[in-house]
Amino acid sequence: MRRKGLILCIGFLTAAAAWASLPAENGSDLGQKYREWLKLTDYIILPQEKEVFLQLETDRDRDVFMQAFWRQRDPTPGTLQNEYREEHEQRFLYASTRLKRSTPREGWMTDMGRIHILLGAPHSIERFDSQAGLHPCQVWYYYGDKSKGLPTYFALLFYQRNGSGEYVLYNPAGDGPHSLLVNNGGIDIVEHEKAYTRIRELAPTLADVSISLIPGERPLNFVPSARNNILLSDIFESPRKDVAPSYATHFLDYKGVVSTEYLTNYVESVSEAAVIFDPLSQTHFVHFTINPQELSIDYYEPRDQYYCNFQLNVSLRSTDDRLVYQYSKDYPFYFGAADLDRIRGSGIAIQDSFPVIQGEYRLDILIQNSVGKEFSVSEKTISIPKGAGQAKIIGPVLGFELKESPSPQHAPFKLAGTKMEVDPGRTFAATEQVVIFFNLHNLTRELWQNGRVRIRISGLREQQEGPRTVELPLMDYPFNEALGITHSIPAGEFAPDYYEVTLTLMNGSQALIDEETGRFIISPKEIVPHPVTLSKTFPPSKNYLYFYSLAYQYVRTGDPKKAEAAYEKALSMNPEFREGLVEYAHFLLRQDR
Repeated sequence: MRRKGLILCIGFLTAAAAWASLPAENGSDLGQKYREWLKLTDYIILPQEKEVFLQLETDRDRDVFMQAFWRQRDPTPGTLQNEYREEHEQRFLYASTRLKRSTPREGWMTDMGRIHILLGAPHSIERFDSQAGLHPCQVWYYYGDKSKGLPTYFALLFYQRNGSGEYVLYNPAGDGPHSLLVNNGGIDIVEHEKAYTRIRELAPTLADVSISLIPGERPLNFVPSARNNILLSDIFESPRKDVAPSYATHFLDYKGVVSTEYLTNYVESVSEAAVIFDPLSQTHFVHFTINPQELSIDYYEPRDQYYCNFQLNVSLRSTDDRLVYQYSKDYPFYFGAADLDRIRGSGIAIQDSFPVIQGEYRLDILIQNSVGKEFSVSEKTISIPKGAGQAKIIGPVLGFELKESPSPQHAPFKLAGTKMEVDPGRTFAATEQVVIFFNLHNLTRELWQNGRVRIRISGLREQQEGPRTVELPLMDYPFNEALGITHSIPAGEFAPDYYEVTLTLMNGSQALIDEETGRFIISPKEIVPHPVTLSKTFPPSKNYLYFYSLAYQYVRTGDPKKAEAAYEKALSMNPEFREGLVEYAHFLLRQDR
């Protein structure tokens, strides 16, 4: 056990030494302003953030990124003041000017400086700077932030190793209590109880801290436990725990697409995307919904209404990053004061759909809210099997309600005559339905006649009852090579928990052909607030536009034969559509036709 503990200590000290030897910045070619900023943020910046910052090529981009960096940490983003930034800059200044003691290094680089920057001023300090028999040391006491994994109360000890030089952070498991004694009197490095007893004779309150930084913890046989390493690690990581790095990578990806005023205001989102085959047009459609997790709302006095204004930009790219399709739409939304609390509480989801040809793609969804100058991004992988091959499941898509929709208009997540209500958060109240939708592709008549799909739902907690299973014979549904199936189960039949739904496609011999999974949550709450949905319908009279979209995609993917067939189909549906005629003519000219 002692050997294992020693290895842990050596590992911690090695990591600490490596950290101490690293420069505050990696970009020596950066201007002074940006080198100073990297120093200022050295203890709080995420590796992904630093990597993105060092890839930026202009000072303007660096300035905008720095604004976005601080905004991600602003506890009150709706105000002009950023309390986090102000507090951090004050701590850094104090550490740099007041904690440069007995060392040639800058104060912020010392152990005391680092802890002051991360945790602020201690609740109290106990000094042993001139205690006979002990190397000079200080104990800083803190109340911990439980949300960051810190204990309610803990101590940090700094001491002058061998009695001189810089005050370094003491690690009970790495340094050991004997290192605090001026004369250890022959006490061996592993004789922790003897060292503890000697310190207790000299400074009783220091003795307990020498074996554990957590007050009241008395380790077995006085051997400092690995919990001390964990505590120190949690302290060093605490400022990085509440920051999602995705904004930084999106900053780099979208800085040429999103205007500068939006780049500093990235908002996390949840989203859902699905491929659904439309049997009437014999066309696959991508359906999606995206729900920003923050929402800025403004008031329009002339109409006595509140509003937000979204612009949706969608792009589809092939696996080699070639642009296959793109479009944009606007979604202005006005509502009265009676709906304000509901919309603030549940948010807004933008839904849309578009036709897609077979292949493997990356779906990029960008939404921008002009109110608050916010942007949010979703990236999904879309797969539609090409041609004949093994039967495959695409899905599942999970909804919380099916509504009758007899209108012939096309709408997102509309399945024949019903509309599936989808919340990308996949959380259900007991009063709702768990609606499971999926597609089967490359279905043969033999498999349709003898095969079935097994739906297995199991809770992720061990104490839950066994999984619930239902089997659906494929012959219960009209035959189609691309078959869509919907199955609903009352959410109230499940206890509150996290669940996994597994879809298994089997042939007549019960042999597995394909399998897909999805997850959802049954909430203990009676009502789950779902986001308000913004979407646009599409009348059947404009279905010819779908085939122009497909033709464009075939052109981009290098399939002129299928592109011409799609153009001919669109032309036959509306021979008077001038823009389509011109586009088709250009295509024929490019084909030397």
